[in-house]
Amino acid sequence: MIDGFMIDGFNIGLSVVVLVLVFVAINAIKVLREYQRGVIFTLGRFTKVKGPGLIIVIPVIQQMVRVDLRIVTMDVPSQDVISRDNVSVKVNAVVYFRVMDPDKAIIQVERYLEATSQLAQTTLRAVLGKHELDEMLSEREKLNADVQHILDAQTDAWGIKVTAVEIKHIDLNENMIRAIARQAEAERERRAKVIHAEGEKQAAQALMEAAEILAIQPSAMQLRYLQTLTQVAGDKSSTLVFPVPVDLLTGLINQSAGGKSVAQKPISPIDT
Repeated sequence: MIDGFMIDGFNIGLSVVVLVLVFVAINAIKVLREYQRGVIFTLGRFTKVKGPGLIIVIPVIQQMVRVDLRIVTMDVPSQDVISRDNVSVKVNAVVYFRVMDPDKAIIQVERYLEATSQLAQTTLRAVLGKHELDEMLSEREKLNADVQHILDAQTDAWGIKVTAVEIKHIDLNENMIRAIARQAEAERERRAKVIHAEGEKQAAQALMEAAEILAIQPSAMQLRYLQTLTQVAGDKSSTLVFPVPVDLLTGLINQSAGGKSVAQKPISPIDT
């Protein structure tokens, strides 16, 4: 009877040991995907970075922290920014970053996602506050590069690489929108007046050159006058009044007087 109890107790103990070993084995086996890494701590001290694939973590003695290596898209909440020319605007942006060193991201900073978000907000306000409103609206690429450079330099110690920063919206109040519209309208009017003045200048220059050419050749002026008469005569008006240049009349009078003097010349006896 006692032997039977001993055998049953041994079997129960063996079953418990087997169950414990199975439980330990199940907990010791970890599977990490291709974009994941496991930061291993042995008795609280950093040991190594494992993964991807199948890894063994000794229960109780070792702990593992999973780290995702994919690019993280973080939306920076809208920030109140006062530009260098004292204009209040609301700006939001998107930050793209990824973990390059999993051990640094876990050891050097607590909750690296939250830390990166807070740093992006303060950096966005600091960088945009150094620029005027016109620069914010027209030089977004430069501002994106400045914010990205500062964030990347500060998060390098955390094992994080900031790949890009994009400013999404710059919201203005209604008064500022109307002021910008008036400014744009005034700028368009200024450009129109400048273009008109340039056209008048070029036209005056062309007329001056044409006058110099006509002054060299007076006959060209008479031909131009006759061409103008031809164009005017083509109109449908019943009455046509046109001025006659004095130079043209003088030439015609001289030709007429010369012909008359030849016709009225007395005949000499020698001619007869």
